[in-house]
Amino acid sequence: MLHISFWFVYLSFNLYQISAFQRGRGYDWERMLTSASVQLVFTMLIAYLNYFITWPRFIKNQKLWRYLVEFSVPFVVLLTARVYLQRYLVDGYTHKVEYFYSSFFIVQIVAVTLFIVIFVGMLRFAVDWFELEAKRKEVENEKLIAELNFLKAQINPHFLFNTLNNLYYLAYTKSENTTEVIAKLSQMMRYMIYDSNHPKVLLTKEIEYMQNYISLERLRLNNQIPINFEIKGSVENRWIAPLIFITFLENAFKHGVSNNNPKAWVNVTVQLEGNECIYTVENSKPEKTDLSEKSGIGLQNVNRRLELSYPGQFKLSTEDKKDVYFVQLILTLS
Repeated sequence: MLHISFWFVYLSFNLYQISAFQRGRGYDWERMLTSASVQLVFTMLIAYLNYFITWPRFIKNQKLWRYLVEFSVPFVVLLTARVYLQRYLVDGYTHKVEYFYSSFFIVQIVAVTLFIVIFVGMLRFAVDWFELEAKRKEVENEKLIAELNFLKAQINPHFLFNTLNNLYYLAYTKSENTTEVIAKLSQMMRYMIYDSNHPKVLLTKEIEYMQNYISLERLRLNNQIPINFEIKGSVENRWIAPLIFITFLENAFKHGVSNNNPKAWVNVTVQLEGNECIYTVENSKPEKTDLSEKSGIGLQNVNRRLELSYPGQFKLSTEDKKDVYFVQLILTLS
């Protein structure tokens, strides 16, 4: 459409010039259209010869002298043919219209044709640049998707490691809750293997996954630790990137709760306000924390996933106090 529009403007300008030249001599529309068509055809031949053949060869070989030869020869031949044809159409070589036999006429058509060739060549350059940029973005997107999938794949073994430890503890103590833990673990694995492979999942599914995780922790802790999970606002028909929330929840239990600390507690809130989802995790801290046990892999992963899935649409804040650890994540949901 850009090329068609350009040549339509060029033809209209030529017709205007020819009509202005014919003013006072009477308008011969057939001759005017023929002359304009000759100019259009020869200019297009030169422009697209450069566009499709000589310029791509130059880009490929990077040989300037070869490009100048390949372009100059057809340029001179086609312009010479155009000049003689226009002179024949105007007066049949009778020199009645001296303008077409003047040096100014030759200089004018050379300059105008070169300008148009350069302009059309710039269109080719612009198209190539946009195609290159599109390919670069495609490769970048594929790289980001691969990175995102890698980060999600790292979450699953991390979760399995923690849950299998819990399951081992329950089996070792011969707890009656072992079968219930296996059933809930099966539900969570189904979510992780199937649902979490999609870019977005229903928020209700993510919440159900978190509730199952909390149930497992309650069983492991023999319901001795107060755990409060609260949902505010309507969570129906809302979509979210999967497995975003779980890392903060895991850390709350891993670093803030133990079954031999009667003062331990965990508060979790999911609140919907318009398009904003406010996720808050607050937990107690033991008096002595072994920093060597802390692993930053989970938090690094979730930070990178947020950057990839919600660029410019999230705010993560933390507060590490003496006896309380607080995390708040604000997401703008689409």
